[in-house]
Amino acid sequence: MDKSRYIVTTTHGEQVDLTQAQILRSNNLYPFGQHNYAIYLTPAGTFVKALNSGEREIMLTHYELIGEAEARNYDHPYFRTDN
Repeated sequence: MDKSRYIVTTTHGEQVDLTQAQILRSNNLYPFGQHNYAIYLTPAGTFVKALNSGEREIMLTHYELIGEAEARNYDHPYFRTDN
Protein backbone atom coordinates (compact mmCIF):
# COMPACT_ATOMS: atom_id res chain seq x y z
CA MET A 1 0.00 0.00 0.00
CA ASP A 2 1.26 3.46 -0.92
CA LYS A 3 1.83 5.52 2.22
CA SER A 4 2.34 8.81 0.33
CA ARG A 5 -0.59 11.03 1.22
CA TYR A 6 -1.24 14.73 0.66
CA ILE A 7 -3.24 15.66 3.74
CA VAL A 8 -3.61 19.34 4.63
CA THR A 9 -5.12 21.24 7.52
CA THR A 10 -7.38 24.15 6.58
CA THR A 11 -7.54 27.52 8.28
CA HIS A 12 -10.47 26.22 10.36
CA GLY A 13 -8.65 23.07 11.49
CA GLU A 14 -10.30 20.53 9.17
CA GLN A 15 -8.05 17.89 7.66
CA VAL A 16 -8.57 17.26 3.94
CA ASP A 17 -6.98 14.50 1.86
CA LEU A 18 -5.82 15.96 -1.47
CA THR A 19 -3.99 12.79 -2.56
CA GLN A 20 -6.50 11.94 -5.30
CA ALA A 21 -7.91 15.45 -5.74
CA GLN A 22 -8.26 16.98 -9.18
CA ILE A 23 -6.60 20.37 -9.73
CA LEU A 24 -9.16 22.62 -11.39
CA ARG A 25 -6.70 25.48 -11.89
CA SER A 26 -3.35 26.55 -10.54
CA ASN A 27 -0.30 28.72 -10.93
CA ASN A 28 2.66 27.02 -9.31
CA LEU A 29 5.58 28.78 -10.95
CA TYR A 30 8.95 29.02 -9.25
CA PRO A 31 10.23 31.10 -7.51
CA PHE A 32 7.34 30.70 -5.14
CA GLY A 33 5.33 33.61 -3.77
CA GLN A 34 1.86 35.08 -3.55
CA HIS A 35 1.22 34.29 -7.22
CA ASN A 36 1.07 30.57 -6.34
CA TYR A 37 -2.36 29.02 -5.86
CA ALA A 38 -4.32 25.88 -6.62
CA ILE A 39 -8.02 25.04 -6.63
CA TYR A 40 -8.69 21.38 -5.81
CA LEU A 41 -11.77 19.16 -6.11
CA THR A 42 -11.56 16.10 -3.87
CA PRO A 43 -13.19 12.76 -4.73
CA ALA A 44 -15.65 13.52 -1.90
CA GLY A 45 -16.79 16.67 -3.73
CA THR A 46 -15.02 19.14 -1.45
CA PHE A 47 -13.40 22.24 -2.96
CA VAL A 48 -10.16 23.53 -1.48
CA LYS A 49 -8.33 26.78 -2.27
CA ALA A 50 -4.59 26.66 -1.58
CA LEU A 51 -2.54 29.84 -1.45
CA ASN A 52 1.01 31.00 -0.77
CA SER A 53 1.39 33.61 1.98
CA GLY A 54 4.62 34.96 0.47
CA GLU A 55 6.98 32.06 1.17
CA ARG A 56 9.74 31.67 -1.40
CA GLU A 57 10.68 28.10 -0.40
CA ILE A 58 7.22 26.52 0.02
CA MET A 59 4.76 26.42 -2.89
CA LEU A 60 1.44 26.40 -0.96
CA THR A 61 1.10 27.46 2.68
CA HIS A 62 -2.58 28.17 3.32
CA TYR A 63 -5.62 25.95 2.65
CA GLU A 64 -9.31 26.76 2.99
CA LEU A 65 -12.59 25.08 2.11
CA ILE A 66 -14.65 27.01 -0.44
CA GLY A 67 -17.93 26.54 -2.25
CA GLU A 68 -18.30 25.24 -5.78
CA ALA A 69 -19.25 28.60 -7.29
CA GLU A 70 -16.15 30.29 -5.84
CA ALA A 71 -13.94 27.39 -6.93
CA ARG A 72 -15.18 27.34 -10.50
CA ASN A 73 -15.03 31.14 -10.88
CA TYR A 74 -11.87 31.86 -8.88
CA ASP A 75 -9.71 34.70 -10.21
CA HIS A 76 -6.37 34.92 -8.40
CA PRO A 77 -5.40 38.53 -7.60
CA TYR A 78 -1.60 38.07 -7.70
CA PHE A 79 0.76 37.65 -10.62
CA ARG A 80 4.40 36.59 -10.73
CA THR A 81 6.81 39.45 -11.20
CA ASP A 82 10.43 38.86 -12.08
CA ASN A 83 12.90 40.98 -10.16
